[in-house]
Amino acid sequence: MSIFTRSRQLPTTDDASRDEGLPPDASPSPEHAADDTAAGEDGSSDAPGEAVPGGWRDRHPAAAQAGARVTTGLAAVLVLFGLLVPNELTRLTPGEFARIPVEGIFGAAVLLVLRPKARRVVAVLAGAVLGLLTILKFLDMGFYSVLDRPFDLVLDWILFDDAEAFLRDSVGQAGTIVALVGVVVLVLALLVLMALAVVRLSHLVVRHSVAATRTTLVLGTVWITCAALGVQIAGGPVASRNTAGLVQSRVEQVNAGLEDKQTFARESAVDAFRDTPTDQLLTGLRGKNVIFAFIESYGRSAVEDPEMAPQVGAVLADGTSRLRAAGFTSQSAFLTSPTTGAGSWLAHSTFASGLWIKNQQRYRNLTSSDRLTLTSAFQHTGAWRTVGIMPGVTRSWPEGEFYGLDNVYDSRDLGYEGPKFSWTPVPDQYSLSAFERLEHGKQGHKPLMAEIILASSHNPWAPIPKMIGWDEVGDGSVYHAIKEAGKDPKDVWKDPAQVRTEYRRAIEYSLSSLISYVEKYGDDDTVLVFLGDHQPNPTVTEGKLGRDVPIAIVARDPAVMDRISGWGWQDGLKPGPQAPAWRMDTFRDRFLTAYGPQPGPKSSPSAR
Repeated sequence: MSIFTRSRQLPTTDDASRDEGLPPDASPSPEHAADDTAAGEDGSSDAPGEAVPGGWRDRHPAAAQAGARVTTGLAAVLVLFGLLVPNELTRLTPGEFARIPVEGIFGAAVLLVLRPKARRVVAVLAGAVLGLLTILKFLDMGFYSVLDRPFDLVLDWILFDDAEAFLRDSVGQAGTIVALVGVVVLVLALLVLMALAVVRLSHLVVRHSVAATRTTLVLGTVWITCAALGVQIAGGPVASRNTAGLVQSRVEQVNAGLEDKQTFARESAVDAFRDTPTDQLLTGLRGKNVIFAFIESYGRSAVEDPEMAPQVGAVLADGTSRLRAAGFTSQSAFLTSPTTGAGSWLAHSTFASGLWIKNQQRYRNLTSSDRLTLTSAFQHTGAWRTVGIMPGVTRSWPEGEFYGLDNVYDSRDLGYEGPKFSWTPVPDQYSLSAFERLEHGKQGHKPLMAEIILASSHNPWAPIPKMIGWDEVGDGSVYHAIKEAGKDPKDVWKDPAQVRTEYRRAIEYSLSSLISYVEKYGDDDTVLVFLGDHQPNPTVTEGKLGRDVPIAIVARDPAVMDRISGWGWQDGLKPGPQAPAWRMDTFRDRFLTAYGPQPGPKSSPSAR
């Protein structure tokens, strides 16, 4: 028997009184008759002819009545859950459910004044809408947990493709299919059950219309009083408008998303370097091998969080000393990323374009334009061969042309014969080794500009590779044993403290790989710019230290470092708490200005 099957009940006193005085051969009003046949005392009903003498309900009337009441109670709990559940996991506390939802009061008032046919339609629609809003709250919980922001109804649908790919890489194809089927079933079940629950409660409200009217008036008065006085419980208002506030915020979000396209078009029309002659671009780096290296999820938390900073700081301090001994100088600061928790491509494009790429719509519009990027500026000069080492790319990546890369080596082109480390297809040390073998180590090569993505510090941070001798890297087969000795991400993610520890260890590995590479293979022409793309997810950051990521510039040639002497950056690979923090979209223009023609009477205004 479905939990929403209804049983026939005797009329209540309210119903008896409302038809009192009718002649013996008269019938109740059509509205009352419709409601009486639709609902029993607890909002339950039977179709005509359903109550067959000798049936289960006739034999067990007490159990049938108890079942109906339990079902009605469950319906009320489900509706209250949908109205009061917050959209952030950190707010999911018992106190959140000890509130009075204004949407429930308003809904009951509407149902009381509607005629039966309209009431049934409105109840079904209200239940379906409440189910959709509850699903939206669950989506928000996930987005807040990973990206520290709510789900965007206009711009975020494409991210489900990335989520599915991440899930497939983490738990395999079979596990992904099971998870997706489970999600679809749960979504459909929630929509259907919420609609049935509201319909059932609407019958109950109408059946007990006198009591329901009084209760609605009392609760409405209490809600207004609590709202006026600011009464709170567990740090939140008793007078809740949780769901109404969610709808309002989403309407505003949708409007903002629709307007953002025009806003971005105006911003992208401004480009100080669009018309700069190519012979005046990057004149201060001619003949140098320039590397832009992104370290996945390398954020301010890694260098300032008390639980991680001592160990990560030790790696950076040791790296500074080792590189100094090899003749290199380094300076560091912070950049503020447009994203946090995930969305690396938004940070990469912001850094390269000089535009604030905060969502997928801006990213698509940018990569379909002819905007001069930091990397394409090198290509436009004709003085560099431009390459990308993209171990996280596993399929065609047409954006490589937009970024001005002559050749892109993705995970399929690096010659790697080792295992994946959860999401990470290729360990960082192998990626750097492949760059040396495929490009940098070739005799007589043209000056290089390389964008290298170091992905070993990508969520879920288990298992983690370890540093080995550069002569041991080979084709990567050695990593099979290293992976087997590593930790299982499912075990790591059972404990947030362990997640933070493994994140720290992954960052230490990525930094060690890069520092060791420069120490071994760097020369007088090496210029390294390395930075994080975004902070890790809130499980690691705990919502602290904002969206800043460290950035450092390393070079052996003093003339290269002299060009940025006016930036106010700090010496060494590790920026201190008081180091400058620039928006990431300002870096392109600062860099092109610093390494363009120096100010003087013959300098072109367009180059400054």
